[in-house]
Amino acid sequence: MRIAFYAPIKGPDHPVPSGDRAMARLLMAALRAGGHEVGLVSDLRSFTATSDPVRQAATEASAQRERETIAARWSRDGAPDLWFTYHPFYKAPDFLGPDLVRRFDLAYVTAEASHAPKRAAGPWSRWHGANEAALQMADVHFCLTPDDRDGLAGLDGAARLVDLPPFIDAEPFGHVRTRGPAGDVDLICVAMMRPGDKLMSYAILAEALHRLPGTLPWRLTVIGDGPAVPDVRALFANLPRERLVWRGEISGAGIVAALARADLYVWPGINEAFGMAYLEAGAAGLPTLAMRCGGIPSVVRDGETGCLTPAGDVRAYAGALARLIANRTERLRLGAAARRFVTGERTVAAAAAILSRHLAGIVDRPAWRRA
Repeated sequence: MRIAFYAPIKGPDHPVPSGDRAMARLLMAALRAGGHEVGLVSDLRSFTATSDPVRQAATEASAQRERETIAARWSRDGAPDLWFTYHPFYKAPDFLGPDLVRRFDLAYVTAEASHAPKRAAGPWSRWHGANEAALQMADVHFCLTPDDRDGLAGLDGAARLVDLPPFIDAEPFGHVRTRGPAGDVDLICVAMMRPGDKLMSYAILAEALHRLPGTLPWRLTVIGDGPAVPDVRALFANLPRERLVWRGEISGAGIVAALARADLYVWPGINEAFGMAYLEAGAAGLPTLAMRCGGIPSVVRDGETGCLTPAGDVRAYAGALARLIANRTERLRLGAAARRFVTGERTVAAAAAILSRHLAGIVDRPAWRRA
């Protein structure tokens, strides 16, 4: 079928890398792998970090103009069969799809949609309402984590909730090196450097490294960039400089190569939606050490593909880190299982099969028209 794809928070062509941009690209690839014709319908970003009503009104006005532009194009060239929105939530509602779906009699689908009833009152109430109304029109919600599913479960509407486990393109990780028995244990993390949860995760990692016995052999490679670079570097300032390698932002191929040289992926992951970097590490044969929070258990299986420690517990994280640095056999066991897990279950092909199976047949009787 012909699918109009839209990502209101950040589109697949956005210049700044992020997990949202990567997943948007992956979803489009999976839909195409299922035989569908997929086009990016708009690059309009509705995401607004602040609840400022003036900014919200400006965003809504831009969305109204964009809807009319799309409608004119479809009236001239023909409309698609289905509208697919990735990651709508109260700060980035889909202000385009619902109106166009009704006008052109289309099916409506979301992936990683978020519904937060607590936003029904307060400065985000209008945008929460817009997001909720759009979600109630859907035929299918593809849920990437249990949190997604739980938030959508209480919505009115006829939508099916379908689990679509987070996935990656595992092809670039076709060959990984055999990790040697001697020398420093190469730790690695790949994460943006910005205030908030990312900076908190860096703080936990730095504190955990400070707590390690001085006799343990390790070296950390940090890949990432962003506005909090000075703050992140300050967190690690008291660690021996020779143990730290700062790579900044590097290309996708560079990340694959760096992961292939490492022994253990370390990232606490405070409030991560799920964290695609954990899957990339697994594809490279790396075990992961993270905290049990957010959607991380959806991509790291505790005791099987990595280790998860209690959220916010620095002592537990440092203790697990010390054990994994000292135990090569355990790292290799977890890393091998992580690679089997990702390359066997979390691929574009696996996602394509789920998407196509649950999209079949919905274009004839859209849920919003049946309601």
